[in-house]
Amino acid sequence: MAGRRRGWFRSSGDDEWIEQARTALASAFLDMDRRQSAADAAVLASDQVFPERRMGARWEPVRDRCYEAAGVYLALTEELEAAQRDGTPVQHGPQRTDAVVRQLADAARAVDEFYRGNQSQLEHAVAVLGTVPQLVRQVKIAAATVRGQAAESEFANYPSVRDRAAAVDDAVVALESAGSGAQAGTLREAANRLEAAAKELADALAHAPSRAAAANTAISSVSTRIAAVRTRAEGIAPAFSALLREFNAASSADLADNERESQRAIDAADAALGRARAAAAETNPEFALDLTTSARGFLAEAEQKVDAVTKRLAVLRDVRSNPQEQAKAVRFRLRDAQMLAVSRGLVAEWGSVLDAQAARIDRISETLSGRHPDYWAYMAELDAVRQFIAGVVDRMRKQAGPRRE
Repeated sequence: MAGRRRGWFRSSGDDEWIEQARTALASAFLDMDRRQSAADAAVLASDQVFPERRMGARWEPVRDRCYEAAGVYLALTEELEAAQRDGTPVQHGPQRTDAVVRQLADAARAVDEFYRGNQSQLEHAVAVLGTVPQLVRQVKIAAATVRGQAAESEFANYPSVRDRAAAVDDAVVALESAGSGAQAGTLREAANRLEAAAKELADALAHAPSRAAAANTAISSVSTRIAAVRTRAEGIAPAFSALLREFNAASSADLADNERESQRAIDAADAALGRARAAAAETNPEFALDLTTSARGFLAEAEQKVDAVTKRLAVLRDVRSNPQEQAKAVRFRLRDAQMLAVSRGLVAEWGSVLDAQAARIDRISETLSGRHPDYWAYMAELDAVRQFIAGVVDRMRKQAGPRRE
């Protein structure tokens, strides 16, 4: 009877080999695991602090390689333990042990290559993550300090201070709501928002003392400007009267309400100025500044109404003195456009279009007849021709075609 085939491991000598194999495997595994753990921690820090870098997605294939090597290691280790305990054989033991050690070493090298390739980013993320708790504490302390200063300040009711203090309160609530268990990136963003809000509040407190002087200066400036606009507005009536006497009524029909509208705007500016003075007297300079801004807006509107009348009179008188000068300028632009059409070989496409504008200018010029020609309509029609020519020129410049120098 043939004896049973001896297994690869059976004797006490086999026990010694198994111990050596398990030691080699454990050493390779622990080396890989140490490197993997360090990289895992750094990648986690990066994903928390700088999620946009997507470091975890880049790390995943390397980590999976480590998991696979660890799984093979655990399976072989259990088999070796069973063989040592039960005296059972391990088929191809040395070869399999060497293969697993190599697989663990290869996985460890992959970790090293990944880490070295991203070392600066990973180490920066770890450093930043470590500062987040300290950052949160420091920002909270600084915000509480400036918030307390605002509450005790004589300028606490200034809108700029009040609004920014409310922003600090909201930022504190947001940071507290995030909680200590939040992602580091979330905490860092909330802390940064609180820090920015606190800085804005500090700036508002720093500028608050100068608001009263600024309001007084603005009130004085607006008061002077109202007087100047009133004086200028006195010229509307005689200017409009001259328009009606000297020119066709249609030339100024759109300006008939300008005197009344300018006076309404001046009155609105004067009312805003009165409220600004009252606000300044009640120690509310920021509201006073807002009111002076409104007053300036009304004065700008009044000035526009005044200028529209006086400038219309000046323009029409200038056109009346030499009406053909306007047509001459448009004809000059037309000739330039025609020369461009020739130089680009686009006469067939644009020549007749441009020629039609010459006839159009002639017809416009013929409208200047009678005692009071409508010079305003004359100018408007010439301007329409000018714009049409400009549009044709723009299209010709963009159009591909042969050039003829």
